[in-house]
Amino acid sequence: MNDNTRVPVAIIGSGNIGTDLMIKVLRHAEHLSMAVMVGIDPESDGLARAARLGVATTSDGLDGLVATPGFRDIRIAFDATSAGAHARHAEVLARHGVTVIDLTPAALGPFVVPSVNLDANLDSDNVNMVTCGGQATIPIVRAVSDVTPVHYAEIVASIASRSAGPGTRANIDEFTETTSRAIEVIGGATVGKAIIILNPAEPPLLMRDTVYCLVDADADTARIEASIHAQVTKVAAYVPGYRLKQAVQFDRVALPRRLAKHGASSTGLKVSVLLEVEGAAHYLPAYAGNLDIMTSAALRTADQMAARRLAAWVAA
Repeated sequence: MNDNTRVPVAIIGSGNIGTDLMIKVLRHAEHLSMAVMVGIDPESDGLARAARLGVATTSDGLDGLVATPGFRDIRIAFDATSAGAHARHAEVLARHGVTVIDLTPAALGPFVVPSVNLDANLDSDNVNMVTCGGQATIPIVRAVSDVTPVHYAEIVASIASRSAGPGTRANIDEFTETTSRAIEVIGGATVGKAIIILNPAEPPLLMRDTVYCLVDADADTARIEASIHAQVTKVAAYVPGYRLKQAVQFDRVALPRRLAKHGASSTGLKVSVLLEVEGAAHYLPAYAGNLDIMTSAALRTADQMAARRLAAWVAA
Protein backbone atom coordinates (compact mmCIF):
# COMPACT_ATOMS: atom_id res chain seq x y z
CA MET A 1 0.00 0.00 0.00
CA ASN A 2 1.23 3.47 -0.78
CA ASP A 3 -0.71 5.20 2.00
CA ASN A 4 -0.59 3.62 5.45
CA THR A 5 -3.17 6.06 6.85
CA ARG A 6 -6.16 4.92 4.78
CA VAL A 7 -7.52 1.64 3.46
CA PRO A 8 -8.56 1.59 -0.24
CA VAL A 9 -12.15 0.46 -0.80
CA ALA A 10 -14.32 -0.51 -3.75
CA ILE A 11 -18.06 -0.06 -4.15
CA ILE A 12 -19.85 -2.69 -6.22
CA GLY A 13 -23.11 -1.28 -7.55
CA SER A 14 -23.28 2.15 -9.15
CA GLY A 15 -26.96 2.81 -8.40
CA ASN A 16 -28.39 5.27 -5.90
CA ILE A 17 -27.10 3.51 -2.79
CA GLY A 18 -23.63 2.92 -4.20
CA THR A 19 -23.34 6.50 -5.43
CA ASP A 20 -24.48 7.98 -2.13
CA LEU A 21 -22.00 5.72 -0.33
CA MET A 22 -19.18 6.86 -2.62
CA ILE A 23 -19.84 10.49 -1.77
CA LYS A 24 -19.88 9.66 1.94
CA VAL A 25 -16.54 7.88 1.64
CA LEU A 26 -15.03 10.84 -0.23
CA ARG A 27 -16.38 13.44 2.19
CA HIS A 28 -16.54 11.82 5.58
CA ALA A 29 -14.42 8.66 5.82
CA GLU A 30 -11.65 8.88 8.41
CA HIS A 31 -9.71 5.75 7.49
CA LEU A 32 -10.87 4.90 3.95
CA SER A 33 -9.88 6.02 0.47
CA MET A 34 -12.20 5.59 -2.50
CA ALA A 35 -10.45 3.33 -5.04
CA VAL A 36 -12.95 1.93 -7.55
CA MET A 37 -16.64 2.30 -8.41
CA VAL A 38 -17.97 -0.86 -10.04
CA GLY A 39 -21.08 -1.12 -12.22
CA ILE A 40 -22.51 -3.06 -15.14
CA ASP A 41 -24.13 -0.17 -17.02
CA PRO A 42 -21.56 2.06 -18.77
CA GLU A 43 -24.19 4.83 -18.96
CA SER A 44 -25.07 4.87 -15.26
CA ASP A 45 -25.01 8.20 -13.47
CA GLY A 46 -23.02 6.63 -10.66
CA LEU A 47 -20.10 5.68 -12.91
CA ALA A 48 -20.21 9.05 -14.65
CA ARG A 49 -20.19 10.89 -11.32
CA ALA A 50 -17.33 8.74 -10.04
CA ALA A 51 -15.26 9.54 -13.12
CA ARG A 52 -15.90 13.28 -12.65
CA LEU A 53 -14.72 12.96 -9.07
CA GLY A 54 -11.51 11.26 -10.12
CA VAL A 55 -12.46 7.77 -8.97
CA ALA A 56 -11.46 4.80 -11.11
CA THR A 57 -14.42 2.98 -12.65
CA THR A 58 -15.31 -0.23 -14.40
CA SER A 59 -18.55 -1.25 -16.07
CA ASP A 60 -17.51 -4.90 -16.25
CA GLY A 61 -18.82 -5.85 -12.83
CA LEU A 62 -16.81 -7.95 -10.42
CA ASP A 63 -14.55 -9.31 -13.16
CA GLY A 64 -13.66 -5.74 -14.09
CA LEU A 65 -12.85 -4.96 -10.46
CA VAL A 66 -10.51 -7.93 -10.13
CA ALA A 67 -8.75 -6.86 -13.35
CA THR A 68 -8.38 -3.24 -12.19
CA PRO A 69 -4.79 -2.09 -11.57
CA GLY A 70 -4.29 -1.74 -7.84
CA PHE A 71 -6.99 -4.29 -6.97
CA ARG A 72 -4.54 -6.12 -4.72
CA ASP A 73 -4.45 -3.06 -2.44
CA ILE A 74 -8.21 -3.08 -1.89
CA ARG A 75 -8.99 -4.62 1.48
CA ILE A 76 -12.69 -3.72 1.87
CA ALA A 77 -15.54 -3.76 -0.65
CA PHE A 78 -19.13 -2.63 -0.27
CA ASP A 79 -21.70 -4.72 -2.12
CA ALA A 80 -24.72 -2.60 -3.09
CA THR A 81 -26.10 -4.93 -5.74
CA SER A 82 -28.53 -7.79 -5.05
CA ALA A 83 -28.77 -10.85 -2.84
CA GLY A 84 -28.36 -13.15 -5.84
CA ALA A 85 -25.24 -11.40 -7.09
CA HIS A 86 -23.76 -11.14 -3.61
CA ALA A 87 -23.22 -14.88 -3.27
CA ARG A 88 -20.69 -14.90 -6.12
CA HIS A 89 -19.18 -11.57 -5.10
CA ALA A 90 -18.58 -12.85 -1.58
CA GLU A 91 -16.97 -16.06 -2.82
CA VAL A 92 -14.59 -14.32 -5.23
CA LEU A 93 -13.63 -11.51 -2.87
CA ALA A 94 -12.99 -13.94 -0.03
CA ARG A 95 -10.43 -15.73 -2.22
CA HIS A 96 -8.62 -12.41 -2.57
CA GLY A 97 -8.77 -11.62 1.14
CA VAL A 98 -11.20 -8.72 0.71
CA THR A 99 -13.62 -7.99 3.54
CA VAL A 100 -17.19 -7.41 2.32
CA ILE A 101 -19.76 -4.99 3.73
CA ASP A 102 -23.04 -6.43 2.44
CA LEU A 103 -25.90 -3.99 1.85
CA THR A 104 -28.07 -6.65 0.16
CA PRO A 105 -30.59 -9.02 1.81
CA ALA A 106 -28.21 -11.98 1.31
CA ALA A 107 -27.11 -12.06 4.97
CA LEU A 108 -24.29 -14.56 4.45
CA GLY A 109 -22.33 -12.99 7.28
CA PRO A 110 -23.39 -11.81 10.74
CA PHE A 111 -25.88 -8.97 11.12
CA VAL A 112 -24.24 -5.70 12.18
CA VAL A 113 -25.84 -2.59 13.63
CA PRO A 114 -22.89 -0.28 14.43
CA SER A 115 -24.21 1.19 17.69
CA VAL A 116 -25.05 -2.27 19.02
CA ASN A 117 -22.59 -4.96 17.95
CA LEU A 118 -19.93 -3.59 15.60
CA ASP A 119 -17.07 -4.08 18.07
CA ALA A 120 -17.79 -7.81 18.22
CA ASN A 121 -17.61 -8.13 14.43
CA LEU A 122 -14.64 -5.94 13.47
CA ASP A 123 -12.63 -8.97 12.35
CA SER A 124 -15.41 -10.61 10.32
CA ASP A 125 -14.76 -11.25 6.62
CA ASN A 126 -18.36 -10.56 5.60
CA VAL A 127 -20.96 -8.57 7.53
CA ASN A 128 -24.57 -7.80 6.64
CA MET A 129 -26.15 -4.40 7.28
CA VAL A 130 -29.61 -5.93 7.89
CA THR A 131 -32.23 -3.50 6.46
CA CYS A 132 -33.06 0.19 6.75
CA GLY A 133 -35.81 -0.61 9.25
CA GLY A 134 -33.43 -2.79 11.20
CA GLN A 135 -30.73 -0.12 11.37
CA ALA A 136 -33.28 2.38 12.66
CA THR A 137 -35.14 0.26 15.18
CA ILE A 138 -32.88 -2.51 16.48
CA PRO A 139 -30.85 -0.05 18.59
CA ILE A 140 -34.08 0.82 20.42
CA VAL A 141 -35.04 -2.81 21.02
CA ARG A 142 -31.53 -3.47 22.28
CA ALA A 143 -31.70 -0.41 24.55
CA VAL A 144 -34.81 -1.84 26.18
CA SER A 145 -33.47 -5.40 26.40
CA ASP A 146 -30.31 -4.11 28.05
CA VAL A 147 -32.53 -3.09 30.97
CA THR A 148 -35.24 -5.77 31.06
CA PRO A 149 -36.27 -8.86 29.07
CA VAL A 150 -38.26 -7.98 25.92
CA HIS A 151 -40.92 -10.64 25.40
CA TYR A 152 -42.12 -9.20 22.08
CA ALA A 153 -40.88 -6.39 19.84
CA GLU A 154 -42.70 -5.05 16.79
CA ILE A 155 -41.37 -2.39 14.46
CA VAL A 156 -43.18 -0.46 11.76
CA ALA A 157 -41.00 1.30 9.19
CA SER A 158 -42.77 3.87 7.04
CA ILE A 159 -40.80 5.18 4.06
CA ALA A 160 -41.59 7.46 1.16
CA SER A 161 -42.79 5.44 -1.80
CA ARG A 162 -40.48 7.43 -4.05
CA SER A 163 -37.47 6.26 -2.02
CA ALA A 164 -38.32 2.59 -2.59
CA GLY A 165 -36.66 1.41 -5.77
CA PRO A 166 -37.32 -1.84 -7.64
CA GLY A 167 -34.91 -3.72 -5.39
CA THR A 168 -36.77 -2.72 -2.24
CA ARG A 169 -40.14 -3.50 -3.78
CA ALA A 170 -39.00 -6.90 -4.99
CA ASN A 171 -37.63 -7.83 -1.57
CA ILE A 172 -40.46 -6.91 0.81
CA ASP A 173 -40.65 -10.48 2.12
CA GLU A 174 -36.90 -10.55 2.68
CA PHE A 175 -37.14 -7.20 4.48
CA THR A 176 -39.69 -8.45 6.96
CA GLU A 177 -38.01 -11.81 7.51
CA THR A 178 -34.49 -10.41 7.87
CA THR A 179 -35.55 -7.56 10.13
CA SER A 180 -37.68 -9.81 12.34
CA ARG A 181 -34.79 -12.22 12.78
CA ALA A 182 -32.32 -9.43 13.56
CA ILE A 183 -34.70 -7.95 16.14
CA GLU A 184 -34.31 -11.24 17.99
CA VAL A 185 -30.65 -11.98 17.27
CA ILE A 186 -29.24 -8.48 17.85
CA GLY A 187 -32.07 -6.66 19.59
CA GLY A 188 -32.55 -9.39 22.15
CA ALA A 189 -36.32 -9.78 21.85
CA THR A 190 -37.81 -13.22 22.43
CA VAL A 191 -40.20 -12.68 19.51
CA GLY A 192 -39.70 -10.06 16.80
CA LYS A 193 -41.97 -8.77 14.05
CA ALA A 194 -41.33 -6.23 11.28
CA ILE A 195 -43.73 -4.31 9.05
CA ILE A 196 -42.85 -1.92 6.21
CA ILE A 197 -45.17 0.73 4.75
CA LEU A 198 -44.54 2.51 1.45
CA ASN A 199 -46.16 5.90 1.91
CA PRO A 200 -47.30 7.46 -1.40
CA ALA A 201 -47.80 10.96 0.06
CA GLU A 202 -46.65 13.95 -1.98
CA PRO A 203 -44.47 15.73 -1.19
CA PRO A 204 -42.63 12.65 0.12
CA LEU A 205 -42.43 12.28 3.89
CA LEU A 206 -39.33 11.54 5.93
CA MET A 207 -38.75 8.01 7.15
CA ARG A 208 -40.71 7.28 10.32
CA ASP A 209 -40.23 4.24 12.55
CA THR A 210 -42.34 3.04 15.45
CA VAL A 211 -41.01 0.51 17.95
CA TYR A 212 -43.23 -1.39 20.39
CA CYS A 213 -41.72 -3.56 23.12
CA LEU A 214 -43.63 -5.65 25.64
CA VAL A 215 -41.76 -6.10 28.92
CA ASP A 216 -42.55 -7.08 32.52
CA ALA A 217 -45.00 -4.84 34.36
CA ASP A 218 -42.45 -3.98 37.06
CA ALA A 219 -39.70 -2.90 34.64
CA ASP A 220 -37.81 0.27 35.60
CA THR A 221 -39.19 2.93 33.23
CA ALA A 222 -36.56 5.52 34.15
CA ARG A 223 -33.72 3.14 33.26
CA ILE A 224 -35.45 2.11 30.03
CA GLU A 225 -35.87 5.72 28.95
CA ALA A 226 -32.26 6.56 29.80
CA SER A 227 -31.03 3.53 27.84
CA ILE A 228 -33.12 4.56 24.79
CA HIS A 229 -31.78 8.10 24.86
CA ALA A 230 -28.22 6.78 25.09
CA GLN A 231 -28.76 4.59 22.00
CA VAL A 232 -30.31 7.45 20.04
CA THR A 233 -27.20 9.52 20.76
CA LYS A 234 -24.95 6.67 19.57
CA VAL A 235 -26.84 6.27 16.28
CA ALA A 236 -27.04 10.02 15.69
CA ALA A 237 -23.23 10.15 15.87
CA TYR A 238 -23.11 8.52 12.42
CA VAL A 239 -26.65 9.27 11.19
CA PRO A 240 -27.15 12.97 12.11
CA GLY A 241 -30.79 12.95 10.95
CA TYR A 242 -31.77 10.19 13.41
CA ARG A 243 -33.94 11.43 16.28
CA LEU A 244 -36.78 10.73 18.67
CA LYS A 245 -40.01 12.22 17.43
CA GLN A 246 -41.58 12.49 20.89
CA ALA A 247 -41.09 11.30 24.46
CA VAL A 248 -40.93 7.57 25.16
CA GLN A 249 -44.38 6.25 26.10
CA PHE A 250 -45.25 3.59 28.68
CA ASP A 251 -48.63 1.84 28.97
CA ARG A 252 -49.85 -1.00 31.20
CA VAL A 253 -51.33 -3.78 29.05
CA ALA A 254 -52.57 -7.34 29.30
CA LEU A 255 -50.07 -9.69 27.68
CA PRO A 256 -51.57 -11.89 24.96
CA ARG A 257 -51.71 -15.52 25.99
CA ARG A 258 -49.03 -16.52 23.51
CA LEU A 259 -46.67 -13.95 25.03
CA ALA A 260 -47.60 -14.31 28.69
CA LYS A 261 -45.76 -17.61 28.78
CA HIS A 262 -42.51 -15.69 28.27
CA GLY A 263 -43.18 -13.30 31.15
CA ALA A 264 -43.68 -13.56 34.89
CA SER A 265 -47.37 -12.62 34.77
CA SER A 266 -50.28 -12.00 32.42
CA THR A 267 -49.80 -8.22 32.50
CA GLY A 268 -46.94 -6.20 31.18
CA LEU A 269 -45.63 -2.83 30.11
CA LYS A 270 -45.76 -1.60 26.52
CA VAL A 271 -42.88 0.67 25.56
CA SER A 272 -43.60 2.83 22.49
CA VAL A 273 -40.86 4.76 20.70
CA LEU A 274 -41.42 7.03 17.69
CA LEU A 275 -38.44 7.84 15.50
CA GLU A 276 -37.68 9.97 12.46
CA VAL A 277 -34.77 9.61 10.06
CA GLU A 278 -33.84 12.50 7.77
CA GLY A 279 -31.25 11.84 5.08
CA ALA A 280 -28.09 13.90 4.75
CA ALA A 281 -28.91 14.60 1.07
CA HIS A 282 -25.38 13.86 -0.13
CA TYR A 283 -26.75 12.29 -3.30
CA LEU A 284 -30.19 11.03 -2.35
CA PRO A 285 -33.02 13.41 -1.35
CA ALA A 286 -33.43 14.24 2.33
CA TYR A 287 -36.68 12.26 2.56
CA ALA A 288 -34.77 9.06 1.70
CA GLY A 289 -33.63 8.52 5.27
CA ASN A 290 -34.21 4.80 4.78
CA LEU A 291 -31.37 4.68 2.26
CA ASP A 292 -29.18 7.19 4.08
CA ILE A 293 -29.18 5.17 7.29
CA MET A 294 -27.97 2.12 5.36
CA THR A 295 -25.08 3.92 3.69
CA SER A 296 -24.19 5.76 6.91
CA ALA A 297 -24.14 2.50 8.87
CA ALA A 298 -22.03 0.83 6.18
CA LEU A 299 -19.56 3.72 6.22
CA ARG A 300 -19.24 3.57 10.02
CA THR A 301 -18.69 -0.19 9.86
CA ALA A 302 -15.98 -0.01 7.19
CA ASP A 303 -14.27 2.96 8.86
CA GLN A 304 -13.96 1.12 12.16
CA MET A 305 -12.77 -2.04 10.44
CA ALA A 306 -10.15 0.00 8.60
CA ALA A 307 -9.00 1.62 11.85
CA ARG A 308 -8.49 -1.87 13.33
CA ARG A 309 -6.45 -2.98 10.33
CA LEU A 310 -4.34 0.17 10.21
CA ALA A 311 -3.49 -0.21 13.89
CA ALA A 312 -2.45 -3.82 13.27
CA TRP A 313 -0.25 -2.82 10.33
CA VAL A 314 1.46 -0.11 12.38
CA ALA A 315 2.03 -2.55 15.23
CA ALA A 316 3.55 -5.05 12.84
